[in-house]
Amino acid sequence: MKKKKVSKRNVKSIITAVIVFCFIWFLIVAPMITFHKNEKLLTEAAKRYFELNSNLLPTGERVKTVDLSTLYHQSYIKQDLYVPYTNKTCSSEKSWVKVKRVNGEYRYYTYLECGLLSSTVDHKGPEVTLNGDAEIKVGKGEEFKDPGIKSVVDNVDGKMDTSKVSVKSDVDTSKVGTYEVSYTAYDHLNNKTTVTRRVSVVQMLYNTVKTELNNASNYIGDPGNNYLRLSNMLFRVVGVDEDKDVIIVSDEDVANVSYSKIDKWLNYYYEQLNDTTKKMIIEKPYCNMSVSESALDTTQCNSYTKKKKIYIPSVVDVNKAESLGSNFMKAYTMSWVANNKDNDEAYVTRNIFFGDDYGKSFLPYNIDYNYGVRPMMTISGESLIISGDGTVDNPYTFGDTERAKGGDLVNTRFMGEYLSIDGSLYRIISTEKDGTTKVISEFTLTSNAGDVTCMANKDESIITYDPKDKNSVAYFIQNKANEYVETKYFVSHEVEVPVYKKGIIYGTESSTKKYTLLLSAPNMFEMFSAQPQRSQSAHSYWLNNTSSVERTAGAIYNIGVPLNETINNSEALGIRVVAFVKKKSAISSGKGTINEPYIVQ
Repeated sequence: MKKKKVSKRNVKSIITAVIVFCFIWFLIVAPMITFHKNEKLLTEAAKRYFELNSNLLPTGERVKTVDLSTLYHQSYIKQDLYVPYTNKTCSSEKSWVKVKRVNGEYRYYTYLECGLLSSTVDHKGPEVTLNGDAEIKVGKGEEFKDPGIKSVVDNVDGKMDTSKVSVKSDVDTSKVGTYEVSYTAYDHLNNKTTVTRRVSVVQMLYNTVKTELNNASNYIGDPGNNYLRLSNMLFRVVGVDEDKDVIIVSDEDVANVSYSKIDKWLNYYYEQLNDTTKKMIIEKPYCNMSVSESALDTTQCNSYTKKKKIYIPSVVDVNKAESLGSNFMKAYTMSWVANNKDNDEAYVTRNIFFGDDYGKSFLPYNIDYNYGVRPMMTISGESLIISGDGTVDNPYTFGDTERAKGGDLVNTRFMGEYLSIDGSLYRIISTEKDGTTKVISEFTLTSNAGDVTCMANKDESIITYDPKDKNSVAYFIQNKANEYVETKYFVSHEVEVPVYKKGIIYGTESSTKKYTLLLSAPNMFEMFSAQPQRSQSAHSYWLNNTSSVERTAGAIYNIGVPLNETINNSEALGIRVVAFVKKKSAISSGKGTINEPYIVQ
């Protein structure tokens, strides 16, 4: 009888089957055998543990747990349990044995986790679902009402009693901050689930202002609790409106501008604000009616602008803030209000007028004269106060800028922040594309003999700002001012000097001349060129604006008022410098505020 031949196809099938069997054995069966042996080792070790520590056995419906780590530590398991085919140990923290008394007998439940392999015993806690959002906000000082638990469902025990969920909370609504409320639930095997709700105690601007105002709509007199800082500038809260938004005004004149060009200049000002501030602004109409001199005491407005992002205070705003001769809406300098007398004149206000005008609140001046501008805006009442108590030394802040760290470069900082350079105080105007930082000195230059002054082209009819002309203010500032101010952190930089054909009016330059200068005078229309409100040690000073009109140039008098008339031949005024900080200059310490400026090293 002939033997039956085995076909090649059958041989291949047998080989394939053997390979598959080996594959299944080595990758599935053998690891599972090893895993179950480890499970048994863990279970037996736990039983010995509780036999020797019978006082730890649970009573009633309680559950007691011993984890693999404890059994290792106390030598109930002498050899390490490994993930099959690896040198990695099974999880000693996540692996455990639980014991519970069931029908009078102790029953053991083992959970072992070894890489991708884990026991099938119930090891998951119940699913806890919250009422409401997992992150909620509550106002400072308000009562926090916990929304609680919606449901608790376990994969084995099913729907559970929500009243058995334990709650832990550290919410303190008297302090701004982020707090947690934790909800913890257990199933029949004491598997735990903890869900956390984050509660942010916030200080909303509207609520804070409304409380401080005691239900009034605006501040009066000179309150000490209505200061806030945005875009590194100090503002005062004027009051609240019917939409629960908050009206604020600059604490000082930012620049001096002709009334006829205020809207155009305010567009420039708006662009200097940081993005956070811009997002907080609510466009609103503002009072801008014409007012006769006999009606300047009015507190009623009968004409409004279209919706605007930025404007200036009106006579109505100023009058509403009056209280017993005190009024925070009146600037130290002479500042425009949003009301004209007629087509040729508009009104300015200040805290006190002198001479024949003593006791008046407003005076009319030509609309092409330059006086101070205090920008006014309305910001969302829902804006969140991050810090501060509303005082001038600790104003409300909104997290719109982050403080510099030691080693940060000056050119990474922001408009409005203060710098201390070799003991002198400066304020940042802008950071330039070439990495330098444009700054303006907060004070005018002084020497041991007093204020440093110079005269402008004494014998010439046309006053020019020309650093090459020895009779020019520019020449003195460029070549002599460095005797009174440290310049090692400054670098020469191109400066544009505006020249006007007629009066010095914003946006009407007839030409500009470019000079490379180390030190220069401020431009009348640039940020922070007006006399500072908080540091009135900036006395009279020259500006770099000049005109083709005889004896006409830009200057600020001691009382913070721009010179709007011709300059006489004997006029000697002080120096307030503008410079450019070298691009590699760094900050060593400080907060960037007027009281704690960044120290430049």
